Amino acid sequence: MTQKELLYYEDAIGHEGNIITILKDSIERIESEELRTFLESEVEIHQNLKTNLIQKLEDEANE
Repeated sequence: MTQKELLYYEDAIGHEGNIITILKDSIERIESEELRTFLESEVEIHQNLKTNLIQKLEDEANE
């Protein structure tokens, strides 16, 4: 993996972290249970994406 690719992964992981933070903050402020449930599912999706990106980097490091 090139240095440029590593930087892309770093950016993507950071972006996913920011999205998760924004979603969690929004969940705390929203009164609609339906919307809160939707945002909680989005948090899970983005946590999985972040985990997958980190796992890809770990796999690459172990090769």
